[in-house]
Amino acid sequence: MVDKKLIKDLFFRQQRVQNALRNIGADGILLTTDVNIFYLTGLVFNGYYYLPADDDPLLFVKRPGGLSGARLFSIRKPEQIADIFSANGWPLPGNVLLETDEVSYNECMRLQNIFHFKKVDNATTFMRRIRMIKTPWEIGELRKSADRHAATYARIYDCYRPGMTDLRFQAEIEYRMRLHGSIGVFRAFGPNMKIFMGSVLAGNNAAAPSPHDFALGGNGQTALCPVGANGTVLKEGKAVMVDMAGNYTDYLTDMTRVYSIGKLPELAYYAHRVSQEIQDAVVVAAKPGIACADLYKLSYAIVEKSGLADYFMGTKQQAKFVGHGIGLEINEPPVLTLRSGEVLEENMTFALEPKFVIPQVGAVGIENSFLVTNTGIEKLTIFKEDIIPLD
Repeated sequence: MVDKKLIKDLFFRQQRVQNALRNIGADGILLTTDVNIFYLTGLVFNGYYYLPADDDPLLFVKRPGGLSGARLFSIRKPEQIADIFSANGWPLPGNVLLETDEVSYNECMRLQNIFHFKKVDNATTFMRRIRMIKTPWEIGELRKSADRHAATYARIYDCYRPGMTDLRFQAEIEYRMRLHGSIGVFRAFGPNMKIFMGSVLAGNNAAAPSPHDFALGGNGQTALCPVGANGTVLKEGKAVMVDMAGNYTDYLTDMTRVYSIGKLPELAYYAHRVSQEIQDAVVVAAKPGIACADLYKLSYAIVEKSGLADYFMGTKQQAKFVGHGIGLEINEPPVLTLRSGEVLEENMTFALEPKFVIPQVGAVGIENSFLVTNTGIEKLTIFKEDIIPLD
């Protein structure tokens, strides 16, 4: 059954991209990565999607077989695309955008030799800016994911057994996530961002720095994937941070909650309250037009006033952001960092994650997903936010 609302939304996205292409004087955009093809077609295929600035899109499909359409062509190699243009009397684009941040140098050169482009611009950053503003359909999918995300977190308490490791605890959580409809794929932009569904950080493992651009690290199980749970036994007096992606639809929500084994030191509860204070302050201040850098400054001012700067967003290595965009990928723009030049716009979605690492105890803090409305921001991930005791 054809979803008419999705078809309408896809057409709206196509028009948005074409308007942006005309604004920069480009002839068209040639896409080949899964996320961008999905964004404009609602499906994934191996091949190329070409959207002219002033005409209907062309789909050049290698795999799978069996797809059909008025402007869909089956190909084995990209050289055939130029022949298809010629056979239909279509002029080859001169000024085009390619995904130069994601497609290999060899493939870019191959396409250049086929089409002899006069000018190539970066489609990767172009599409990430487009996707930063969510459509009505996308917002609906994010709401669904957030609801299911919270419903799974409500069952985390049932996952715990005394004496278990963080790995076993995470496996139990992942099991319940999958049963509740999680796709189980954690899509992240950029290299060195390998992780499966999220992370569980217990005790001192939360202080381990990561080579990946995450808020917190963890040693992980192997040197090849040095992030997340590492076999730490869940013991009395330790904090357990659960940061699992809500991939219950094609759109990812992000939510972190903290659990305790017994009672934690007062410093941990104090830092957690400061995290909540930061969230409350950002909720009041955030609205369309406010600079993301200003939201980071606001957050860090609260951290400095609290006397917890040495623990904020890590200890051995401190992340220099407090939030990030979410959508088809977990790390989309905007980024709430001092270096950001972005401002909030209506229908952006982002995760806010003020966190602290307390030595010998573990990580505390919260993370929630938000939608920017025309007057402020709306929290999408609704679940209790205090530290939750497991025994």
